Amino acid sequence: MAEAERIIGTPESPDAGRDGQERADARDAEAPEEAHAGQERADARDAEAPEEAGRPRGRRRVMVLFAVAAFAYALDLISKMIVVAKLEHHEPIEIVGDWLRFEAIRNAGAAFGFGEAFTVIFTAIAAVVIVVIIRLARKLYSLPWAIALGLLLGGALGNLTDRIFRSPGVFQGAVVDFIAPKHFAVFNLADSAIVCGGILIVLLSFRGLDPDGTVHKD
Repeated sequence: MAEAERIIGTPESPDAGRDGQERADARDAEAPEEAHAGQERADARDAEAPEEAGRPRGRRRVMVLFAVAAFAYALDLISKMIVVAKLEHHEPIEIVGDWLRFEAIRNAGAAFGFGEAFTVIFTAIAAVVIVVIIRLARKLYSLPWAIALGLLLGGALGNLTDRIFRSPGVFQGAVVDFIAPKHFAVFNLADSAIVCGGILIVLLSFRGLDPDGTVHKD
């Protein structure tokens, strides 16, 4: 008899069946809450991920812009200080025969000696360019754009420093130029940075790359 009960099994009591059903119902009730909590945690992670990914990228590009600008500005400023101290009021120095020489010249106009009658206007334009670049830096996520704008910013700051602090007066100062290729206008490193930055911006625009890092095709 005991062997038969072991094989067939003892029927569960009604109370035991009810207890099992109650536990099952409790588990079923808890499952949606756990699933909802898990979904909320996943949504929170998804919401935080773009911010965590975007913040370092934004800081990195802005730092590149200002690092390039600082390098271009420092190089231009140091070169002009050397030229004023060692080359002004002296004979030009030939670098590659008469094809390239260093000659100190005070330029009241724009880059490469153009527009000497509009010194104040060029000063105002340089100041506006600097403000625009700084405002654009907040949305700058493209490394090539950061380099290009950094060159523009450094060059504009270099020449603007001359406009403000050199004679004949504030906002009318003459820029120090000294790179004199044969059959070409005399310029300085700030002019070179501005031209290189402008060329790079044109190339990036043709490729459809925007300052925020997105690429569009016309």
